[in-house]
Amino acid sequence: MTNTSCAIHHTVAAVASRLMSPSPTLELADVVTVEGGHPIQGEVSVRGAKNSISKQMVAALLTDKPSVLHNTPAIADTRIMTEMLRALGVEVTTGDDGAGTIHMDPANVTPMAAGRVREFSGRSRIPILLCGPLLHRTGEALIPSLGGDDIGKRQVNWHLMALDQLGARIDEQADGWHITTDGPLVGCELRLPFPSVGATEQVLLSAVLAEGTTVLHGAAIEPEILDIIAVLQKMGAAIMFEQDRTIVVHGRYSLTGFEHVAIPDRLEVASWACAAVATHGNVFVRNARVEDMVSFLGAYRLLGGSFSTSPEGIRFCRDADELHPLELDTAVHPGFMTDWQAPLGVTLTQANGRSVLHETVYENRFTYTQALVDMGADISVESSCPKGRACRFGGLNHRHTAVFHGVTPLKGADITVPDLRAGFSHVIAALLAEGTSIIRGTRMIERGYEGFLGKLDALGARVLPAA
Repeated sequence: MTNTSCAIHHTVAAVASRLMSPSPTLELADVVTVEGGHPIQGEVSVRGAKNSISKQMVAALLTDKPSVLHNTPAIADTRIMTEMLRALGVEVTTGDDGAGTIHMDPANVTPMAAGRVREFSGRSRIPILLCGPLLHRTGEALIPSLGGDDIGKRQVNWHLMALDQLGARIDEQADGWHITTDGPLVGCELRLPFPSVGATEQVLLSAVLAEGTTVLHGAAIEPEILDIIAVLQKMGAAIMFEQDRTIVVHGRYSLTGFEHVAIPDRLEVASWACAAVATHGNVFVRNARVEDMVSFLGAYRLLGGSFSTSPEGIRFCRDADELHPLELDTAVHPGFMTDWQAPLGVTLTQANGRSVLHETVYENRFTYTQALVDMGADISVESSCPKGRACRFGGLNHRHTAVFHGVTPLKGADITVPDLRAGFSHVIAALLAEGTSIIRGTRMIERGYEGFLGKLDALGARVLPAA
């Protein structure tokens, strides 16, 4: 499919050259200046999804046979998970083929010493998913206190509830949890209060080697969930879907290793798409897939963005001078993803009229809006649900609805990144703003976006380390 209004403005050769040699200074900077008012143009590539890779690395613990994972991004979550696997006795090596390949040999898994566990305290939320595999392999799991962005409550109790019903014993400690079992976990029937991605992954990773059958009602069905199910099935798991978000797992006696190419990161794709439309730019995102982004692409078209597809990826641009306001609720898949709303929110400051974003997944997702207000945006964040669109946060005094009035020109400002997704959104705001912005804490952005500043450089953004 070709769209003449999305014609590329940089030659492929020039863009490829810049991507192969991004500025190492930019890669290491934690404070950068961004000169706004310049469209971003060119090509970026996305690797495996941040929300898939680390969970698939955890799955490698379910067997004593080697596994190979391709398309892994060089981000903090991958590094942390590599450290944890090595601390558990897994031999982890990375390939030098440029394909993001990780080899994992878990033949000699042993429980992690308490002192090593404390080293990982507060660094990530992924360790909670080690429980099932470690219980199956060693009979116990020491889990450190969890980290992650402060975007709302993450229901760890749903993880613990599932483990308890599968037969684990849970001892909550000051700095985490000690989880044990006297014998194999046993399949059961479970129902989640909300389609939590993490809790669904917990059940899958714990149930595949449990005795008998586990039936999970109210499961999450995001593409990242399907991707980890694909990995587990390659390992020999027996997993089926039924109606109404029900997953059935028939426990197996043993599993084998896997080789898998992770799906591309749809969160990163959406962020580059919003950056393109907000700055009047033109960006080809290599490896992006339409099937992972149906709700986003529908909203993007209604907003006034344009995209064209090819087997290699998706090109994003903006045809019209005027963007259109939107009213959207975030939702679990297949709805509009909560992680998409921050970059979209920046773009809505440039839409002509009143837009509403109603957050129904996490109750503290609008921390990024204060920086936009400081830059000149007209945004109010309210605790009430939009009329006729009640959600589980209604009446709880959570400020979970944002109202945008545009068009509002943005001016450069001094911004500190509060969390991963907000960080990319602040960069988009700085790119479209008049004047120069200072952005502090950009290393946090590279927690989830591989080579982020180098990619900006390749797209012609005027980003430099702060003096």
